[in-house]
Amino acid sequence: QDERPFISARKVLLDMGLPMRKELQLVSFHTVSKGYWGECGQRGGYFEMTNVPSESVDEIYKIASISLSPNVPGQIFLGLMVNPPKPGDISYHKFEQESKGILESLRRRARMMTDGFNSCRNIVCNFTEGAMYSFPQIRLPPKAIEAAKKAGKHPDVFYCLKLLEATGISTVPGSGFGQKEGVFHLRTTILPAEEDMPAIMESFKKFNDEFMEQYEDSQGYSRM
Repeated sequence: QDERPFISARKVLLDMGLPMRKELQLVSFHTVSKGYWGECGQRGGYFEMTNVPSESVDEIYKIASISLSPNVPGQIFLGLMVNPPKPGDISYHKFEQESKGILESLRRRARMMTDGFNSCRNIVCNFTEGAMYSFPQIRLPPKAIEAAKKAGKHPDVFYCLKLLEATGISTVPGSGFGQKEGVFHLRTTILPAEEDMPAIMESFKKFNDEFMEQYEDSQGYSRM
């Protein structure tokens, strides 16, 4: 089994020193769909329990055992994730080539999306690293917040629905994840095909400009 996914988690425990590294209970997760293997199209995952009582582990195994069996493709992907081709294997060169290409493309897509969001009025976004999601912060004008209340929607839900209706771009409102009062976000993914990303961001920017133009007052509403 490839233990690389857990190296950083175990290192944290070791860095804590005794007695924490012997007593702190740690559960480490890794999944196919959250990495470049499945790109959210395949499902499969596992977790490792450290310092968890054996009785608890036994109960978790019981619960897992009564679940439906995972699909075959998911098991294959998971097996490849934990035991990828190694130097000397006939498929190693192709594996390295394709893996590098996918990761480089994901990074370019992340850059296009981040730059696209940061070019929009009243939107700021950190660069996406280590995940396939972007969480841009949207500074909604007071008039938009008031319109959302009249519609019986959270302000970010209101924005996301308007975006979906105007462009077909589906996003998740930040209120579904919990956020600071008066601060609004949305979540979207960097997984669209690289060649489609410029058009997607252009469509988003056009919508956002029109939305802000509609709900900003005559004096404007500057970015934080």
